[in-house]
Amino acid sequence: MTYQTDITKTASLIKSFNGTWDGIDAESVARMRMQNRFQTGLDIARYTAAIMRRDMAAYDADPAKYTQSLGCWHGFIAQQKMISIKKHFGSTERRYLYLSGWMVAALRSEFGPLPDQSMHEKTSVPALIEELYTFLRQADARELGMMFRDLDAARAAGNQVEEQRLINAIDGYQTHVVPIIADIDAGFGNAEATYLLAKKMIEAGACALQIENQVSDEKQCGHQDGKVTVPHEDFLAKVRACRYAFLELGVEDGIIVTRTDSLGAGLTKQIAVSKEAGDLGDQYNSYLDCEEVTDLSTINGDVVINRGGKLMKPKRLPSNLFQFRSGTGEDRCVMDCIASLQNGADLLWIETEKPHIEQIAGMVDRIREVVPNAKLVYNNSPSFNWTLNFRQQVFDAWVAAGKDVSAYDRAKLMSVDYDGTELADEADERIRTFQKDAAARAGIFHHLITLPTYHTAALSTDNLAKEYFGEAGMLGYVKGVQRKEIREGIACVKHQNMSGSDIGDDHKEYFAGEAALKAGGAHNTMNQFAA
Repeated sequence: MTYQTDITKTASLIKSFNGTWDGIDAESVARMRMQNRFQTGLDIARYTAAIMRRDMAAYDADPAKYTQSLGCWHGFIAQQKMISIKKHFGSTERRYLYLSGWMVAALRSEFGPLPDQSMHEKTSVPALIEELYTFLRQADARELGMMFRDLDAARAAGNQVEEQRLINAIDGYQTHVVPIIADIDAGFGNAEATYLLAKKMIEAGACALQIENQVSDEKQCGHQDGKVTVPHEDFLAKVRACRYAFLELGVEDGIIVTRTDSLGAGLTKQIAVSKEAGDLGDQYNSYLDCEEVTDLSTINGDVVINRGGKLMKPKRLPSNLFQFRSGTGEDRCVMDCIASLQNGADLLWIETEKPHIEQIAGMVDRIREVVPNAKLVYNNSPSFNWTLNFRQQVFDAWVAAGKDVSAYDRAKLMSVDYDGTELADEADERIRTFQKDAAARAGIFHHLITLPTYHTAALSTDNLAKEYFGEAGMLGYVKGVQRKEIREGIACVKHQNMSGSDIGDDHKEYFAGEAALKAGGAHNTMNQFAA
């Protein structure tokens, strides 16, 4: 419905109440409706799921149309990110949000900072999703509110051209609400627990759930040691639980991202159930590190399996965990991904130990032999030392090409002494084009950085503290923060407006007319930023 159509329909509704609703202004109602386009989280989930499906189809047709996101740990961070994207690029197209379980654990748990081991309250995840979308919806209300004020000013000035331009802009308004890929960790329990949490996350607005194949009670950060995977049937039960949650809630095109940690996980808690040779359970067990049993008297309380007609004992650690054979990680990743895609997953996530395009592509090529349109979500992780990794990749490429590398020490390439060198410049260029190149070569549909705003918050706070509490004093804030906000057009320099004071004033005027006591008058110090 267009802005003008909504006004006309609402005016008819008001008139039908025979004067008792005459205190209600039809245009004010239309404005409030536009500022509250998404009335529930499910409205958001359905809207954003459709966006992701269109983007996935566009990527299949053209890998240059990959998507991106940054992890956000607070609604304000997400809001400012999307405001910035609209300011700099004019569109939110192919830009999403990522909700990191790591950041929920480290920053949003009532227990205080926790490691990424699923120890935080599971309810904190849907609560953060709801918070993110509350702030994005408020960004819509704020921006539309400013457009409505400009519309009123154009009318007051009799500028019909500007009035019509603004009405067209209002009708074509692009929301700050974008898809969110939300981390459900390993499901926080059994499949029923996963289903219950998935419902809460979807009801809060999540259109895409990312779930990993680690065991819930031994879950580790993807970039730490000691990861333990589960047999495929256990994991696929949780994938189905997520799909049931989407379907129950009417989000029929919800997205499931299945993450495999098998590349870095050398342990399993269970021997998989196998009903016949070559099934998923048998394939999973085939990677176990075993030794042949030749003397039954040597085993006591051990598990034994049949492998090719031989009785084999999987190696069990004192922790009661079983060990995979060394060097099988990539094969297990490929098997995990194919099994997931054949059982309802939409996108894959392969957690790697370094950002190396050919390593990722090697696995994706094997997956695509079975599932040709397989696509990845990839973690451009702050846990990687990007500078060192790419300088070493260039060093190795130069060695392979027979180029002289005598001026460089491979083990010390992180040193500032190498900044500005030919090798460092080539490495930086590879980092700059990594997402584009990986999207084209390695099937990566979505690039995200899990924890960027955790690091930027720390860095900016460190810079301010150093200056403000040092010799610069107040100039440390004014020069390092406020002056930049003003000159770079950062929306929150007008922090009263950002927090909703102008929206509140508009509502006061709707409700009380000329009697409204508004905050945005001549004595509001925010007016100092009008220029």
